[in-house]
Amino acid sequence: MTTLTIHQFPCLSDNYGFLLHDNASGETVCIDTPDANAYLREAKAKGWAITQIWNTHWHPDHAGGNEAIKAATGCSITAPAGDAAKIAGIDRTVSGGDQVMIGNYAAQVIDVGGHTLGHIAYFLPEAEMAFVGDSLFALGCGRMFEGTAPQFWESLSRLKTLPSNTLIYCAHEYTAANAKFALHADPENRALAEYVQEISNKRAKGQPTVPTLLGRELETNPFLRSDVPQMQARWGGTQPDETFAALRAAKDSF
Repeated sequence: MTTLTIHQFPCLSDNYGFLLHDNASGETVCIDTPDANAYLREAKAKGWAITQIWNTHWHPDHAGGNEAIKAATGCSITAPAGDAAKIAGIDRTVSGGDQVMIGNYAAQVIDVGGHTLGHIAYFLPEAEMAFVGDSLFALGCGRMFEGTAPQFWESLSRLKTLPSNTLIYCAHEYTAANAKFALHADPENRALAEYVQEISNKRAKGQPTVPTLLGRELETNPFLRSDVPQMQARWGGTQPDETFAALRAAKDSF
């Protein structure tokens, strides 16, 4: 039985904040810092002392609260080496293959560059969860601001190899919009149609669609299916990264 608890809460316009707490050690990690005041308020309400920040990438809605939270709590900040020049207050940089700890739990650092060059994810195998920032979304993926299609596809391929029961904690509530494009991209996918109906029902009730289960994303997320023959036939490309590039370009203008 895991001693880890996740507190998820909305912040900014469409971000989610995540506080990862280990009941055994008392440690609390901020997964990214979109809104310092929200994180400090939520931690106080839970009675948790923030001890660490784990950044996934440099964008201000993910690292903008670093300095204020560190000033208030004295926490340490871990951030991706590839984005370090643009992130404030860093104590440690990490890259794919490294690990970070909360209590006795190890989180594996995975290189998921593409949205930004240095983007990373944190996978906790014992807790069957991954914090993926803006690399992967429910039924979508991040915009390719800095990377290339081959790089981004390789990054998503790393996430595809995680256990199918992994809970994917992505950073935004983009799922309803992503669902519209997914149906356009993969209209004959019955599992996708069922998933979209569930998403619609959740959003109608004001419920979050995050986290999402990796196994379900593998069946329904068009970007993760860029290596599936019918997707390649529909969208072109003889290699998965070419099909991914076509899908990403289509989503950008959808």
